[in-house]
Amino acid sequence: MTGLGQGSAVSSVPDTAAASSATETTNPPGLNDAPAEKPPDDSSKLKTFLGLLRKFIGVSDLAAVRFSLPAQLLEPTPNLEYWNYLDRPETFISIGDSEEPLGRMLGALRFWFTKDLKYVKGKPVKPYNSVLGEFFRCTWEVEDDLSPPQTSGPSKSAPKSGASSVKSESNKKTDGSKPIKISYLTEQTSHHPPVSAFMIDCPDKGIFARGYDQLSAKFTGTSIRVTAGNHNYGIFITLKNRGDEMYQLTHPAAHLGGLLRGTLSVSVADHCYISCPKTKIKTILHYVEEGWLGKTQNKVLGVIFNYDPDNDTKTKLKDVPDKDILGRLEGAWTDKIYYTLGKEPFDKVSDKNKYTLIDLNPLFPIPKVVPPQSVQLPNESQKFWDGVTNAIVNKQYSLATTIKQELEENQRVKAAERKSKGVEFQPRFFTGAVTPVGKPELTGVGRRVVEGLREGRYELEEGEEA
Repeated sequence: MTGLGQGSAVSSVPDTAAASSATETTNPPGLNDAPAEKPPDDSSKLKTFLGLLRKFIGVSDLAAVRFSLPAQLLEPTPNLEYWNYLDRPETFISIGDSEEPLGRMLGALRFWFTKDLKYVKGKPVKPYNSVLGEFFRCTWEVEDDLSPPQTSGPSKSAPKSGASSVKSESNKKTDGSKPIKISYLTEQTSHHPPVSAFMIDCPDKGIFARGYDQLSAKFTGTSIRVTAGNHNYGIFITLKNRGDEMYQLTHPAAHLGGLLRGTLSVSVADHCYISCPKTKIKTILHYVEEGWLGKTQNKVLGVIFNYDPDNDTKTKLKDVPDKDILGRLEGAWTDKIYYTLGKEPFDKVSDKNKYTLIDLNPLFPIPKVVPPQSVQLPNESQKFWDGVTNAIVNKQYSLATTIKQELEENQRVKAAERKSKGVEFQPRFFTGAVTPVGKPELTGVGRRVVEGLREGRYELEEGEEA
């Protein structure tokens, strides 16, 4: 699903998600004196939000407008901290484990269906808009205990076995093996349009991922339609231990609905693609549109097949000839996904030859490990937004709005100064604001930050934009 966190669209936060590691905080002036206010209920929040949105009916791209919301409508979380694709990092590090190309594609699909776990487990919310030059870094530590998806059958296990599923935290094995560390760095590289670059790195498993997060959002009057922006070509995953196999995972369009009913929900109705030119294997996923009167199914269908990277013309399930099909998928992206091997239609395959790719029911997002605020820079997400976060947590919404507006005005002043001097902003950790192919490159400083995360070294000198 398209990343709903970037720009002015609404994101989602899990109801029971684990929080990031605790960091030191410093209360801004006035925090201890400002009175606490009655928090608005969800209904009044929605009514206020809908009133603001109605001003933008017909605007081609809400995300580019960057309108400022009052603090009481915001989730006390920076966008760069909130939005990432590693809700279950163990599915990411296991993508390259299979010796079979088909198994590695299935591994990429297993990761794909866990990256939106925050939407499955949570309710839509709005984090803070990122400012130019803001950055966030963290790590995850997870057990390397997933088995590669099965690529030969029939299975000797029970029908629809969960053998290839991800384990819940309560079922994790503890064999004394050293956890695997994954490093993550993201930076807001552009303000008009709002774009952030990200890098995910796990040298222990020879895998890294990168891309740009940018979205385009349009309010239709009853819902918000969110699509990938012009600089968002999806997630690019490289398996260094497999001869630099690269997988491109593109984002489907998503809809934020329920604005009039007062119960927000995220739905997906589109096609998206996962392709690997080196193995010449591609997957088409079709998120099925819901009927007007039918119960929400969140249904997704898919086909895995051999393709020609130099003549990549197949974009719909019906376009793929049976002779090229390696497997099929079916299920609900909020529940369970099953797959079959071979060209037979999914409903023609016996239960014993249907395999569980992922069961999302017992899973929740895994917490990040964030550097303590004592070593964070002023433009590091948690520290930059600390005053706003503390005020919102303390229900001091007027104070939070005031602090937020001061931060935003300071950014406008900086932008005006750059413009008057004819100076173009240069990201610190990535080589450019965007690239023509959607694959950001780290600067020397960016590489040192990622290496430092892996080794537990967090100290950084301030850059010019700090």
